[in-house]
Amino acid sequence: MKLTVVGCSGSFPSADSACSSYLVEADGFRLLLDMGNGALGELQRHCGLYDLDAIFLSHLHADHCIDMCGYFVARYYRHEGGRCPAIPVYGPEGTEQRLVTAYADTPTASAMSEVFDFHTLKPGSFEIGPFSVRTERMAHPVETYAIRVEHGGRSLTYSGDTGISATLDELAAGTDLYLCEASFVHGKEDIPDLHLNGREAGASARTAGAGRLVLTHIPPWTDGARNLADAREVYTGPAEIARPGAVYEI
Repeated sequence: MKLTVVGCSGSFPSADSACSSYLVEADGFRLLLDMGNGALGELQRHCGLYDLDAIFLSHLHADHCIDMCGYFVARYYRHEGGRCPAIPVYGPEGTEQRLVTAYADTPTASAMSEVFDFHTLKPGSFEIGPFSVRTERMAHPVETYAIRVEHGGRSLTYSGDTGISATLDELAAGTDLYLCEASFVHGKEDIPDLHLNGREAGASARTAGAGRLVLTHIPPWTDGARNLADAREVYTGPAEIARPGAVYEI
């Protein structure tokens, strides 16, 4: 598998990065994990606008899904080659209505579903193209899912947004690459069931026995270097901060 960080800023785009979006590829199949603010433009640096094969939306906060509105325009109004066929979109219950509401002026009530084939996420295991995936509900104010993606005996786990979660630790058990959010700062923010701080992300990676930790979803107002240092205090494996354009061979 190949993972490309399209965007990794938390809450809103930074001067250097779009919000959460991660491209996972294997056997010519392209799966996008989230499409937050600014991600659609950045995505075109890494693949063609119409080359995605499936999309996973961890939850319906804008910094994880709002560029789907722009992607609807690209797919619905394409003139060269005609309208795009529907691409599978896996998201929480109400994903279609959330995007229709955000767009506010779709030409018909069914227009969004003409280019997006919506599938409702629930905890469980299923296949997306060549990938075996497992999704689990996370600790966040809205319905949110983490995902484990496996292919060829290798695995990637993406936390989505979450507070401390034993379910996440179990989902990430033995994963080769752990893409884990670290929005908060240890000793500064302490809001349960919302986000992890760097130390908590490191502790989760340690508990899971993850092979490599990549911290993501760090907001522009948060010192990523401090969160990484906090993670390294409790996790001794390779650890780094996600950077836009970074590529990982898994």
